Amino acid sequence: MWVLIDSFRLRHLFLIPCAHSFYQLMHQGRVIPAEFIGVCKSQNPVKLAGEEVSSHDELMSNFFAQPDALAMGKTKEECAAEGISADLQTHMMFSGNRPSMSLLIPSHDPFELGRLLALYEHRVAVQGFVWDINSFDQWGVQLGKVLAKTVRDQLVATRTTGAEVSGKFNPSTSALMKHYMSSSE
Repeated sequence: MWVLIDSFRLRHLFLIPCAHSFYQLMHQGRVIPAEFIGVCKSQNPVKLAGEEVSSHDELMSNFFAQPDALAMGKTKEECAAEGISADLQTHMMFSGNRPSMSLLIPSHDPFELGRLLALYEHRVAVQGFVWDINSFDQWGVQLGKVLAKTVRDQLVATRTTGAEVSGKFNPSTSALMKHYMSSSE
């Protein structure tokens, strides 16, 4: 897909895991509505001996966490409560309230991908890009990684002990995680 912004022609492709600089732009730069697409059933499920989660669950931890990080952000007070030094708090706080949409599809089969393509063919999705920030910084991405650890721990607890998805997550993320857990067996 080509995007024309301020006379610059940019090619972008959304993949998981996504580039740190792109997530950083989303966390600290211009508001860019984001769409995350996750898949319940992996095409190639891999769970290595000694690992708590499968490779797919590891990716899905970030799928659930990054939209949460964008939506909820992190305040300076939360940074201080976590013991983050005052000189780093400014870099590690984020306004949140960044729009995103999460789609969770059952599988990568041709029918589901055709449905997804049909959805995007009928939409107009052009937003701002690249506006006076250091896109090579990483602090906003770090918030998503921290939240992904909590998601990962929940996936482990649910898979190993049958624990219910807890109230640690916002209601939308909790509902998506419950659906994911019931659909990915």
